[in-house]
Amino acid sequence: MLRPTRTFSVVPSLPPRLAPLRELAYNLWWTWNLDAIDLFRRLDRDLWETTGHNPVAMLGLVKQQRLEEAVADEGFMSQLMRVYQALNHYLSSRDTWYQRHYGDRTTHPRIAYFSAEYGLTEALPVYSGGLGVLAGDHLKSASDLGLPLVGVGLLYQEGYFRQYLNADGWQQESYPVNDFYTMPVQLERGRDGQPVTVEVQYPGRPVVAQVWRVQAGRVPLYLLDTNLPVNRPEDRGITARLYGGDLDMRIRQEIMLGIGGMRALAALEIEPTVCHMNEGHSAFLGLERIRVTMQREGVSFAVARSATAAGNIFTTHTPVPAGIDLFPPNLMDYYFASYYQELGLSRDQFLQLGRRTGAPAEESFSMAVLALRLATEANGVSALHGRVARNMWQDLWPQTPVEEVPISSITNGVHPRSWISSDMAGLLERYLGPHYIERPYDHTVWQGVNRIPDEELWRTHERRRERLVAVARERLRRQLERRGAPNQEIAEASEVLDPEALTIVFARRFATYKRALLLFTDPERLSAILNQRGRPVQIIFAGKAHPRDNPGKEFIRKLVHLARRDDMRQRVLFLEDYDMALARYLVQGADVWLNTPRRGLEASGTSGMKAAANGGINLSTLDGWWVEGYSPDLGWAIGHGEVYEDVYYGDEVEARALYDLLERDVVPLFYQRGTDGLPREWIARMKRSMSRITSHFNTHRMLEEYTDQLYMPAAERYDRLVADDLRNAVALSEWLDRIHQQWPNLRILSVESDARDGVPVHTEVDVRTEVYIGDLDPNDLLVEVYFGLIGPQGQITDYRVEPMAPMEGADGTCTYGRTIVCERSGMHGFAIRVLPSHPDLATRYIPGLVLWSS
Repeated sequence: MLRPTRTFSVVPSLPPRLAPLRELAYNLWWTWNLDAIDLFRRLDRDLWETTGHNPVAMLGLVKQQRLEEAVADEGFMSQLMRVYQALNHYLSSRDTWYQRHYGDRTTHPRIAYFSAEYGLTEALPVYSGGLGVLAGDHLKSASDLGLPLVGVGLLYQEGYFRQYLNADGWQQESYPVNDFYTMPVQLERGRDGQPVTVEVQYPGRPVVAQVWRVQAGRVPLYLLDTNLPVNRPEDRGITARLYGGDLDMRIRQEIMLGIGGMRALAALEIEPTVCHMNEGHSAFLGLERIRVTMQREGVSFAVARSATAAGNIFTTHTPVPAGIDLFPPNLMDYYFASYYQELGLSRDQFLQLGRRTGAPAEESFSMAVLALRLATEANGVSALHGRVARNMWQDLWPQTPVEEVPISSITNGVHPRSWISSDMAGLLERYLGPHYIERPYDHTVWQGVNRIPDEELWRTHERRRERLVAVARERLRRQLERRGAPNQEIAEASEVLDPEALTIVFARRFATYKRALLLFTDPERLSAILNQRGRPVQIIFAGKAHPRDNPGKEFIRKLVHLARRDDMRQRVLFLEDYDMALARYLVQGADVWLNTPRRGLEASGTSGMKAAANGGINLSTLDGWWVEGYSPDLGWAIGHGEVYEDVYYGDEVEARALYDLLERDVVPLFYQRGTDGLPREWIARMKRSMSRITSHFNTHRMLEEYTDQLYMPAAERYDRLVADDLRNAVALSEWLDRIHQQWPNLRILSVESDARDGVPVHTEVDVRTEVYIGDLDPNDLLVEVYFGLIGPQGQITDYRVEPMAPMEGADGTCTYGRTIVCERSGMHGFAIRVLPSHPDLATRYIPGLVLWSS
C-alpha cells in the first residue's frame, strides 16, 4: 500500500459568520444541550443522521450551497448566536456549585480522573458499556458543577466492536477505523506548535504516544494515542482496540494508561493533587506518582508512598474476582524489572504490592489489589456493592471486622440532561422551570412533576414509545437486509411491534449472570402474557456479549431463535449494535425497564435510572442501585433479595416471580384505563418514579458526594503531607517504621470490668485494660472497647466501638479506661482492640497492625 510523502489535515471551510459552529462542534457541551443538537440537525438533518450525530464530520461534508443558505437564514443565524452565547456564558460563569461551596479556599485541588473508556457521545466511540458511559456522565457533571477536574484515557483507533448477527443469530464483530480528524477531538499542541508527546519505556524500546484533547464543557479529557510511525507495529496497536487482545496487550495498555497518563499530565504542566482511578485499569499511576516523587524530592519509596497515596482514590466496579485484571509474575518481570529497581524495591516487595497478604510466589499480580494498596480511599458504586466489596477484600485487612473494612460506597447516577428526551425536557421545562437542569439533585424541584397534567405526561411518553417503535422497525429492516433475508421477511419488519402496546425493554451487556433468558424459562407462559387479547405486551432486547464470551453469545443466539416463533415474532425483537444512540431511544420510549441479574453480581447499573427520568418504570431483582431505589409505589421487585446456593433453582423461582408480577400487577395496571383512555394509576407511578429516583440517582449528587467525602479530604491530606519538602510525609513514614518495629512486642496484659450478670439496662459499666506498649507513646495507639450483643455462634453482633483513654502507665505499660452503657437487654460481651493512631493516617486500619484481647 502506497504511503504518503507528507501528511496534512483538512478542516471544514465555513463562511466567517458560521465560524462559531466549529467551536460548538468541538465542545461536547452540545451533547447535553438540546438547542445545540437541534441547531446541527437543522443545518442538515440527513447528514446529521448519516454521520452518526457527529458535527465535526458533518461540517466537513455539508455542501457549500447549504452553508450559504444557512448564512442567509435569519432564523438559523439567530439560533446559532443564541446557542453560541449560551456556551460562552456557561464556560465563563463562576456561579457554580464548586465555587459556592469551596470558592473561598486559598488553594484549589486539581483532580485527575483516569478511566479506560469514556462514553460521552456515539460520535466518539471509545467506550464499551456502562463503565464508559458512567465515566462520560462523570465528566459532564464535573463540568456543570465547576469541579477542577481533568480526564485521562486512551484514544482507540478501532474503539470497541460493532455488533451484527449472522443468519443463525450468532454474534459477529467488526472494527471500523476511527478517523480522529473527523471526530470531536483535537491534537494537543505545545507552545512550539508541535503535538504534545510522551515516552514510556517498554522492554528494549521506548513507546511514544501523542496527546489528543476532548473538551467536555469546562472539563478537558486527554487521550493517548500510540499509532505513530515512530513506534513498532506491535506498539502502534496498543491503542487499537478497547479490551482487545491477550494479557500481554492488556498490560501494555494499562501501562500506557497509568504511567503514560501521568506523564501526559506532566507534559501539559498539570500536577494533580488527587488521582481518581475508575476501576483498576489505571492503577500503575500510583507507582508512577511514587517514582516521580522519589526522584524529584530525593526521598525513599516509603515516604513517597505515604505522600502520594494520600491523594489517590480507587473506585471498584467489580463484584466478582473473575472481573479483576490479573497478570502472571513472569509478565510483571518482563515489563517492570527495571521499573521496580527505580523504586528501590526487590522483586518480592514489588510483586507484594499487587498480591493478597501471605500469597504464594506463583500468585498473579492484581490491579485491584495494587489500587487498594496505593490509595487511601476506596469505594464501591452502590450500598450493596460496598458490602460485597468489603467481603471480597476483607483478607487484605486481617482481623478487621468486615463492616469496618475501609471501602465505602457512593451510589452511581446518570447525567439527566444527556438522557431525557427533547419531548420530556420541554414538558419538564414548562412545569419545573430550569432548575431541574441546574439542580437535578433538588428533591423540591422534582416535586413539580406532580403539577404536570396526566394527559400531557402520557401523550409525551406515548410519542416517545411511537418513536422507539419506528426506530426499531427501521433498524430491524436494515438488519434483515444485511443478512440477505427474504423480501417477505424484510417487508414484515414494518409491522413488528405495536406503538400502543405495553413495551418492556431489556438492554445491557449480555453476560450470563444478567439472565437475559430468564423471561423465556417458560415460553408458553410468556407467550400467553405477550398475546393476551386486548392487552398486548412486547419486549425489545439489545446488548453485546464480549467477543470472547461464548456463553453470552449463545444467550443471544437462543433469544433470536425464540423470537422467531410464530407466537413471538411480532412481539419480541433483538436490536443489533447497542450503542449510546440506540440506548437513548430505548430509555426514552420504554414503559418498563427490565433488569434480572443474580443478586450481588450487579455492582450498580444505571440504565434503569435513565429510563426512570423519562417516565419508565423499573422491574428488577433487588441488586445494585435498585436495592436503594426500590419502593413498592415506584416500581416492582423480583423476589425479596434472596441469594440461592443452587443458582439454577433460584432462576426458576425468580422466573415464576417475574411471570406473576407481569400477570397480576404490571400488565393489568398498564391497561387499567378510565373513560378518557388514560391509565391514571400507571401515570401516578410514573410521576413518583420520575421525581424520587431522578432527584437522587444523578451524577450531580454523585459528584457532590465524591467531592465532599473523597476529593476534598484527599486533597487536604495530600497538601499537608507534601508541604515543606514533604516534612509531614517523612515524619509519618518514620512513625510507621517505628510502629511496625514495635508492634510484635505489644501485649494486652489484662482486662478488668465491674460488669456482672443481671446488670440493669442503661447501667454504666467501667472497662479497664493494661497494655504493654514498650517504647511507644500512649497516644501512638488507639485502644478501643468493642461491645455488643452475643449472637448464636458466640460472637459479638450489633456492636459499638468506643475509644478508651490512657489513664496511667509505668515500665512500658499503660492503662486505658472507658465507661460503656448497654442500652438493650440480653447477653452482652466486649473485647479490647488496639490500633495505631496518628493524625496524618487516612485510615486507622493498616494491614497487620491490629491487636485483639480475644
